[in-house]
Amino acid sequence: MAPVRAQLPQLGGNGELSTNAERRIGERIARELYRDPDYIDDPVIVEYVQGIWQRLLDSARRRGELTPELDERFAWQVMLGKDRTVNAFALPGGWMGLNSGLVAVTANSDELASVLGHELSHVTQRHISRMMEQQSQQAPLLIAGMLLGALAAGKSGQAGGALISGAQGLAMAQQLSFSRDMEREADRIGFGVMTGAGFAPQGFVTMFDKLQQASRLNDNGAYPYLRTHPMTTERAADIQARQELVPRAVVPTTLEHAMIAGRAKVISNPGIDALRALVSDAQATSLAAQPRPRQANVLYAGTLAAARVHDAAAFQQLLPRLEAVAVGDAAAQRLARLLAAEVAEDRQDWPGVLRLVDFASPGRPELFLAAPALVHTGHASEVAQRLQTWVATRPRDASAWQLLATAYQAQGQQLRAVRADAEAHVAQMDYQAALDRLRAGQDMVRKGTAGADYIEASIIDTRARQVASLLHEQSLER
Repeated sequence: MAPVRAQLPQLGGNGELSTNAERRIGERIARELYRDPDYIDDPVIVEYVQGIWQRLLDSARRRGELTPELDERFAWQVMLGKDRTVNAFALPGGWMGLNSGLVAVTANSDELASVLGHELSHVTQRHISRMMEQQSQQAPLLIAGMLLGALAAGKSGQAGGALISGAQGLAMAQQLSFSRDMEREADRIGFGVMTGAGFAPQGFVTMFDKLQQASRLNDNGAYPYLRTHPMTTERAADIQARQELVPRAVVPTTLEHAMIAGRAKVISNPGIDALRALVSDAQATSLAAQPRPRQANVLYAGTLAAARVHDAAAFQQLLPRLEAVAVGDAAAQRLARLLAAEVAEDRQDWPGVLRLVDFASPGRPELFLAAPALVHTGHASEVAQRLQTWVATRPRDASAWQLLATAYQAQGQQLRAVRADAEAHVAQMDYQAALDRLRAGQDMVRKGTAGADYIEASIIDTRARQVASLLHEQSLER
């Protein structure tokens, strides 16, 4: 642990972690997670989760839990992992990790909001900083464990969890009561944040029931969330008391959430046997007797799974059934249409994609499906114009920058393509790769192979200096 401790950012006064230092620690972990092969940018799930996340952030702002300083300095970004284990984790600096496995087991957006609200509250309450303030000599071990755990998570989720747990066991042995207090505080504030955002309080209760049941079954590894968020007696008592105030009404599952959970199920279990089992479930004749949300969940998962295993016959059989279940529900119909467009894209049926999605739609999934189709059908200029506007307001969207690079490349605008590719690396804080691309652009200008795009050449020079500075700052943390 000693080498990692030496790499930690400087603390503020009295052993308290400054907001800038906490942000840098979070960025270091996030950089590794971006490199993790299980990190995914699934436009459909990410858009849905972001919709919930933004409502929670707005609620936290209104309630005063999210201060203007933290709002400005922290990232407040959710990173989705392709992992069937049920887990979500708050990282320093406003980063949030969310496994697709957790999305898959939630029955509604309210349950998902309860977990995200809890994790959000860990960050807004500065729990990491508070631990360091209480035990300035021990807390660096905890952060080092988190860093090592994030690194190990790229190879083994269990190894990452073991490292984090080991660091906690060593550094927090004398602070268990404080840890329990933090969990209870995150429960209390998270509950207020989620209900303030308009989510049903029953979602908090039913999600807790699921986790508590898993805890009673002696967590078999599928619920690592339980290891970092233990179901202590005090937490159970607090939540039981809160349950008394919450009506036991059943919160209905929307078709949209059911289909999102079905998609998460497929992403979480990409093995051939698992996918074929999902297809078989969707083809079962007994499914027609199930409630409509259950049908939507199973049919969506089965239809997507059929596409993933290239079972064209099953896909052609299941898609119309999914579309029939979605009739009358605009959000569900949109998801069915996006799924059909996704399959058309896999087949390189570009006209088919464009018949199904509207490039002018404000949705990110529509943009990411229509853009490649338009590039392949000779409309790269139109795509570049739309994406330029998009990244101007969303500079962290690495996937959008990559699409923009493709659009520039299709038009023969090599220098602009190089810079867009560099910006994609900047968005994921891979400053060395970004600088390499920018220097390649500078070489193109010197050799005269970049054309007469002097404005772009000037931008590349400026960005190269800025990224070199960021890379230097990054190197000082090592």
